[in-house]
Amino acid sequence: MNHLGQAVEAMQACIKACCHCHKTCLETAMNHCLEAGGAHVAADHFRLMMNCAEICQTSVNFQLSNSHFHRQVCAVCAEICEACARDCEKMGGMESCVAACKACAESCRQMAGMKH
Repeated sequence: MNHLGQAVEAMQACIKACCHCHKTCLETAMNHCLEAGGAHVAADHFRLMMNCAEICQTSVNFQLSNSHFHRQVCAVCAEICEACARDCEKMGGMESCVAACKACAESCRQMAGMKH
């Protein structure tokens, strides 16, 4: 496969990972965390989950529009997803969110490092 084909494939994988992470963080925050209460709805944790969902959606939008800035957005997305994964891991019982965040961070990190 040529470089362009690899880039398109990587972007499609990244979009899929970002969509999954957006959905997982939003659903988990709005259902699991709100119902669990306590530390799950602490401002810092809940805000991070909402930020993660939002940056994932933004990353998808930048990639789909073929923005010249999508690599920078992917780099920020990876950083936020890693922070969210760590925080959700500390909470416990949030394995699906941790897995989605880690997968998205890895895919976004790869996308951020790709050459034009």
